[in-house]
Amino acid sequence: MALPLPQAATTLALPGLRARVLRLLALAPAVAFLLMALAPPLNHDVAAILNFAERWVAGDRLYRDLIDVNPPLIFVLTAIPALLARATGISGVQALLLCVLLCCLAAWRMTQRLRRDRAEGPVERAVLDALVPLACVVAAYDVGQREHLMALFAIPYAFLAARRIEGLATPRRLAWAVTLAAALGFALKPHFLGVPLLVEALVLLRRGPRAALRDPLPWGMAALWLTYLAAIPVFFADYFNFVIPLVLGFYLDTGGFGLMDVLLGELFGAALAVLLVLVPLAVRKAAGAPAQALLAVALGGFLSAWVQHKGWSYHVVPMAMASALLAGLLAARWLDKALPPGRAAAAAPGLALAAALVVTALHLRGESPWRQIWYFQLRDGQIATTLRREVAGERLLVLSPDIFPVYPALNYARARSTLRFMNLWLLIGAYPDCPEGAPRYRDTWEMSRPEFLVYRTVAEDFARAPPAGVLVAKRSGIPRCGAEEFDPVAYFSRHPAFAETWRRYSRIVHMDSYLLYLRED
Repeated sequence: MALPLPQAATTLALPGLRARVLRLLALAPAVAFLLMALAPPLNHDVAAILNFAERWVAGDRLYRDLIDVNPPLIFVLTAIPALLARATGISGVQALLLCVLLCCLAAWRMTQRLRRDRAEGPVERAVLDALVPLACVVAAYDVGQREHLMALFAIPYAFLAARRIEGLATPRRLAWAVTLAAALGFALKPHFLGVPLLVEALVLLRRGPRAALRDPLPWGMAALWLTYLAAIPVFFADYFNFVIPLVLGFYLDTGGFGLMDVLLGELFGAALAVLLVLVPLAVRKAAGAPAQALLAVALGGFLSAWVQHKGWSYHVVPMAMASALLAGLLAARWLDKALPPGRAAAAAPGLALAAALVVTALHLRGESPWRQIWYFQLRDGQIATTLRREVAGERLLVLSPDIFPVYPALNYARARSTLRFMNLWLLIGAYPDCPEGAPRYRDTWEMSRPEFLVYRTVAEDFARAPPAGVLVAKRSGIPRCGAEEFDPVAYFSRHPAFAETWRRYSRIVHMDSYLLYLRED
């Protein structure tokens, strides 16, 4: 018969069990956000880039057959899951989510190793154990976005910068892995370079010029950027020769807000308000090097989002991720100082759970988790269902101003767009308004070079290799002229090759905001 535990042993065991349970519960929000990130729908921009990457590895030429404003690095990186999908037979979405999940694990593991031998109080350690994995996935629907990937590796980069400031030795391989991974993230967009600039300025200020300039890590990061920049005209010459003029002429003025208007946006304004509260708390030397490095990341994220002046949700992600960690870290350090050591150690697991729940409450918004729960029951998910039923695995011409919900519906149907652009944004830029007395559609000799490119390539590609279907948005995104809407089918049917091929598309599937025309052979 088992003997009962002594009373003293039972008393000691219960607090230990309670602490372990609370630590596990503190990770539950991270698990919940991870499930949101893995559940449909995949982020629309991520899905569109994946579709382009799949077409690229299948033989289309980037920046010639596939024209987009993004620099080539994101397509090079997204080609990895595209190639994985081709090699294994899994879907591109599954391959991409697997790769993003591995990136999250890598960033979390790097941060854990960088924290391993640091002097952290019990509350600080428990809070960071809960908030670092939560920060990696708190973007939910925006997980996999370029901003998310940058911020993901900016987190271990900030903790590495803190070690450099504090003079702590870091294993060489770990330091270089963190630095180069972060450098790749910062290279995804030129707007991101403000983050390492602010972090390295902090290191320079805290360490002094002599020690900071002798450190090889920032020079290695700069060497990677210069190598990438030099490689673009060699391997992707059309990006500078053709795409950049399009960006300057159309994209930068499409869908944007004024710099001051962006500051008042719902998501941007709320994130900025939190950051402004944290700044005076984090600049104090007593806040510690990790807090100051995270503040530099958050401020760099703010600058990145601001200069893009679009006000889109994923632009706020780096600022939000760094601010969540920074707020938790500052509160934890204050509690470690305010509480007696024994009480701080006992309260740490519960405080970590509370911190994780606060971050969760602040980041649950209209998109997540409700979009994931109801996606296939909502109108947007029904488009994906229709495409899977009608054109699964087929080629599809998409005449739409939208990225979402066309993407990820195309991805779930494993269909490939034949349009050389992700959507009709060039036409939207060509028809920003309706001048009085102007015809609804320009004649070819009146078109700008970008508009004529769209007109010619859509018609010629359509006639050369007719796709299985044509998906047409009922709303063109172009202002009407009087009572006349901009009809993309009528617009392209003025080209004889398009008009002749269009006769073969007689079957129509009606959806709420789209029409799907199917080829009848």
